[in-house]
Amino acid sequence: MMSVIAHYVFLYPLVTSFVWIVGALIFRRHYERGLDARAQRQIDDDPPKVAIIVPCYNEEADVLETVGNLLAQDYPNFEVICVNDGSRDRTGEILDALARQHARVRVIHQATNQGKAAAMHIAALMTRAELLFCIDGDCLPNPDCTRLMVQQFLRSPRLGAVTGNPRIRTRSTLLGRIQVGEFSATIGLLKRAQRAYGRLFTASGVCTMFRRTALHEVGYWAKDMQTEDVDISWRLQLAHWDVQFQPAAVCWILMPETLRGLWAQRLRWAVGGTEVVLRSAGMWKRWKQRRMWPLFIEFAMSTFWAYAMLFILVFQIAQVAFADDPVASLPQLWGWTGLVLAAACLLQITVSVAIDLRYDQRLGRNLAWVVWYPAVYWTLHMMTTIVAVPKVLLGGRRKRAMWKSPDRGVRQAIDTATGAVTGSPVAAGQPARAGGAAA
Repeated sequence: MMSVIAHYVFLYPLVTSFVWIVGALIFRRHYERGLDARAQRQIDDDPPKVAIIVPCYNEEADVLETVGNLLAQDYPNFEVICVNDGSRDRTGEILDALARQHARVRVIHQATNQGKAAAMHIAALMTRAELLFCIDGDCLPNPDCTRLMVQQFLRSPRLGAVTGNPRIRTRSTLLGRIQVGEFSATIGLLKRAQRAYGRLFTASGVCTMFRRTALHEVGYWAKDMQTEDVDISWRLQLAHWDVQFQPAAVCWILMPETLRGLWAQRLRWAVGGTEVVLRSAGMWKRWKQRRMWPLFIEFAMSTFWAYAMLFILVFQIAQVAFADDPVASLPQLWGWTGLVLAAACLLQITVSVAIDLRYDQRLGRNLAWVVWYPAVYWTLHMMTTIVAVPKVLLGGRRKRAMWKSPDRGVRQAIDTATGAVTGSPVAAGQPARAGGAAA
């Protein structure tokens, strides 16, 4: 039994790595493309209206820059709807000033904090636009982001959502630089592979465009889910709407750069993913939902791996603790299995960097730090999964998911066109340059 579990602990990340690599290469070959000439002409001749929705809670440090960036989008027909969701800082004042200065900007004030899902829902009801581009209050999309996403909808009438390519702009610490690699070697590769094989586990909540008709059919965003983006992705696909990934639609985001902030974020992701999978378990009764089954199976295998890894670690610690010669009984962590896993991770990193370098020119400069991502990623995945599953199963009735101000790292000015760091911290409220400069 112990041998079977040990082999699974070794083989799962190894097989997963090659599945991701092959899927990503298939996606790169057949699906990854930028804006084509036909879509460009169609958008210029008859551009569908886009509502860019920005839910805000205590965003005074970022919202001015974010809205300034959005107003520089290279798209002819859009409006920006900012929802001040009961902020306790100067967010509301800053948004009102922006609305007075720019005709495209509309502001909705909510007296109390209702949560991100409720904020996006009220904005969706306040616009006639069929396409809703929902982004976080600290997200800075590249100027062509809206065009690239609209192009996807023009190609497919059954497209319910298209998610962009989040790139990390907080790179001043080791944790920040490791996450740069994670978003390429794990998240970016995984989204490409999932899309190549069928369905996406999640359309990233930080930058996704939705078809209003699809949202209305599934009842918009659930207000009681920890990760409303995972939930809406599953409900759209279970309702037979397509969800796609557009890696050319680059969005620059802030991420935690402290262990406490990173843990809180990833635990929320793990809890939210577990909630969604358990809520969707009834899909096994319906043959029409079969294309979602691989996502469920992969999640179950991933969860089992986390608990299997915990079992192996506890067993080895006990073996050392009760051995007559503790030093001699230490497990050989760096045997041939470790070398095979290390080689697979290096191959995965190489492929991901080669694919994503066109979108993030500074990616190659972080290779020295990217190589540490497997140890951090798998350790964090194991720990958050172990905590999340019982938390969901024993959590009782779910409450409305409310805002919490996250750790967003130590910010530096980054030119998204070249990836160059200016070297000085960005002052709160500094407007973005036209062209999408990121803090």
